[in-house]
Amino acid sequence: MSQETPLLPERDTREAALFFVVCALCFLAALAALSARATYDAAAGWTAEVQGQITVRLVDADRRAADEARDLIAAVPGVTGARVMAHEEIEALLEPSFGAGGLPAGLPMPLILAVEADPALENLAPDLQRRLTEAGIDSRVDAHETWAGDVRRALGVVRLVALSTVVLLGATAVAVIAFATHAALLARRDIVDVLHLSGATDRFISRLFERRFWVLGLKAGSVGALFALAAVALAMSMASAGSGRSGLLPRLSLDPTDLLILIATPILAALAARIAARITVIRSLKGAF
Repeated sequence: MSQETPLLPERDTREAALFFVVCALCFLAALAALSARATYDAAAGWTAEVQGQITVRLVDADRRAADEARDLIAAVPGVTGARVMAHEEIEALLEPSFGAGGLPAGLPMPLILAVEADPALENLAPDLQRRLTEAGIDSRVDAHETWAGDVRRALGVVRLVALSTVVLLGATAVAVIAFATHAALLARRDIVDVLHLSGATDRFISRLFERRFWVLGLKAGSVGALFALAAVALAMSMASAGSGRSGLLPRLSLDPTDLLILIATPILAALAARIAARITVIRSLKGAF
């Protein structure tokens, strides 16, 4: 018994370039989506750390004045803790500016109070500033949550750019598939004409191309997702081998949500390829190519 010959060949060497393009687009789209996902964790994690933290810098004050300021602050309702920062802690804070060698000789060391407060309280920093001023203590009060808003806005811009990149890459992939489908339809016009003469409907012909590009999108998306997985694993390995300082930059990870993004990449690529092929074939057949 002879084997059935498919109406469209299972493989076409001309589609190798298309496979590479779709694979690259899926790789970039997956990385962009993972970056957008990482900004959520970065913004939430950093702002959670600074909520309720206040720094009080004393101007021209000695240790006795610092202890008085600490006791005054600790008595304020909503303050859960206040302490004078040690010399080593202050050097660690100033290390990004002065380097690991420490502060230059002769540079006066400021006295800084680290204050912990209830994150639910608002406008606590101005209240502390007022109380210290009334007590005759020259100080500068900075609430860390003031900077949290700037961080959230900055990471929001990064997230928007990443999501826009995902949309743009997806639209590019759909356009490439549509162009390739139309080219494949033209290359097999004789087969399409025979199918029409045999009574085949446009929907039947469309399904032939849909299945073809569905498989191509699924394979290319899978390869692109695997490359994205390898890139994330490499980035995580390099980050863990580094100094361990993440700063405010989002860090890639491989938590369940990230794995879900990688799994969804080939599925979405296959669906986009199938829909693009269907629309292109139906419109082309109605317009007689």
